[in-house]
Amino acid sequence: MAGRINDDDVKAVRDAVPIDAVVSEYLQLRSAGGGNLKGLCPFHDEKSPSFQVSPSKGLFHCFGCQEGGDTIAFVMKIDHLSFSETVERLAAQAGITLRYEEGGYNPSHQRGERIRLVEAHKIAARFYVEQLDGPEAEIGRKFLAERGFDQAAAQHFGVGYSPAGWDHLTRYLRGKGFSDKELTLSGLSQEGRRGPIDRFRGRLMWPIRDITGEVVGFGARKLRDDDNGPKYLNTPETAIYKKSQVLYGIDLAKKEIARTSTAVVVEGYTDVMACHLAGVTTAIATCGTSFGGDHIKILRRLLMDHATAEVIFTFDGDAAGQKAALRAFEDDQKFAAETSIAITPGGMDPCELRLAEGDESVQKLVETRTPLFEFAIRQMVSRHNLETPAGRAAALDEAAPIVAGIKNIAIQHESAVQLAGILGILDTQFVVKRVAQLARWARDRGSDRGGRAGGPARAPHPAPAASAPAAPSGPALNLRSPAHRTERELLKLALQHPELVSPAFDAYGVDEFTAPPYAAVHRTIEEAGGAEQGTRDTSGYLARVRDVAPDDTVRALVTELAVEAVHARTVDEVYAGMQLVQVRLRAVDRRIREVQGTMARLGAGGDPERYAAVANELWVLQQYAQSLRDRGAAAL
Repeated sequence: MAGRINDDDVKAVRDAVPIDAVVSEYLQLRSAGGGNLKGLCPFHDEKSPSFQVSPSKGLFHCFGCQEGGDTIAFVMKIDHLSFSETVERLAAQAGITLRYEEGGYNPSHQRGERIRLVEAHKIAARFYVEQLDGPEAEIGRKFLAERGFDQAAAQHFGVGYSPAGWDHLTRYLRGKGFSDKELTLSGLSQEGRRGPIDRFRGRLMWPIRDITGEVVGFGARKLRDDDNGPKYLNTPETAIYKKSQVLYGIDLAKKEIARTSTAVVVEGYTDVMACHLAGVTTAIATCGTSFGGDHIKILRRLLMDHATAEVIFTFDGDAAGQKAALRAFEDDQKFAAETSIAITPGGMDPCELRLAEGDESVQKLVETRTPLFEFAIRQMVSRHNLETPAGRAAALDEAAPIVAGIKNIAIQHESAVQLAGILGILDTQFVVKRVAQLARWARDRGSDRGGRAGGPARAPHPAPAASAPAAPSGPALNLRSPAHRTERELLKLALQHPELVSPAFDAYGVDEFTAPPYAAVHRTIEEAGGAEQGTRDTSGYLARVRDVAPDDTVRALVTELAVEAVHARTVDEVYAGMQLVQVRLRAVDRRIREVQGTMARLGAGGDPERYAAVANELWVLQQYAQSLRDRGAAAL
């Protein structure tokens, strides 16, 4: 095996690949002030961005889950690679030839399983593209042409063809130095009677890429009647391909999704192609599985949970399509974005629609979407006879709990009014009060269980009990404590003067509030939309915060903080910045002490890579703490 990578080469790789460029491949970043960038952390679920990147320092740090480090540490963590695999991958991107301390550089040496499997898929994708031009692939070219895709379209999406023989690709990859074991592990080959054979034979091939553009799998479409396999055959689960964690077309759509805060979810590979060619370049699709939680996480990082963000699902108008739409609605509350549905006319999918009526029809389909909530409710109430009082009452009983589960109080109210109209109930306030009552009951039940009913997809924070707030762990409330006094001041500002602390306050993690009651209030403000919500809706902001409080204890503390005077003669941005800095700085100092303790426990004889990672985190934290002391609020 190749030896240890030369230290100078590691430094060259680290310097050559900008951290913001790498991180932007996985999530959307926006300005955090002071030259830093922020986004939703890819390592834990969160509503407000606490993940920050410093391009000038080449470092990242999440103040929610405490992950941090440089470009190499980020790629190691997010792609589950070893240190050497990561350096080799980044070096390849930067065009840097690595040297090894033992044995010198030899590209035939083992480079890590993931690197090898990705390389095999990259070569296979080129092989399949070349085969599409051959005589045998005429049937594949005809298939594409009949669906409105010319040669340029096939090239843009990397569509190829797998020869019908038993082992064309297997022999080709063997010639490129891949072992039979690697070919089997990659999913490109499978065991036959006399050794490995091609998994895909005589099919049209779509390369499935991850968000960085690396080919990690394939989708294969049946072309011939004598093919006894399924209509679509996908790569099996491998070390690099998990169907629940990939979205077809995400590599092409990610920048436009981030720019427009819109994503269009379609059902198949040809639908993605049709949408992109028609100008709907935010289209993506799942790969042989239903849209699920991991897919939501990918999109949320790109959408950044902006208030205007929207996810649009397209489904056929038949019964199966409507059933799929209702399944999507079950995940609706996991999005902070608005979700909508576009039902294709006549049971046509976007590919068929484009072929029949042109590009404008696909664009119009997306433009005329319906809110997914409204669609789901209408489907639900359609099972009842709304011409009778009993039918309307039964429909209300079924639909009201769905409306009550909407997290945003303002949207919940508007949806209750809309529900009354759908049901034809003239007493709108009756429906609104019924929904509000169900929402309160759900919150109370959630508090009794130590969680929140109908909460977001992330793991719920423990809700404080009525008698003694119990989350998170920390010292009891002590107003003589400087830390607790500062936390109290900051919460008062967030409730009384949200414009002075937003948006910085919304990026603070619950860990930054050491007093459990204050942590509960912070979490309640977060649930209500954050301090930024208070800058947009000054009249209803405090009411919304109180409404989402998990219990009477927290609600009472919110009220107390909202009326208590701020301890400053002049309440302005300077004073607010001081409180923000002090709360953040104490949190950073606490983390520094924890990391120093970890280093002491590891000692000089521990795992060198682990020790180096911890030392790197310590350096990041110390630099940030010094920046807070030197620059104050400008460093947030």
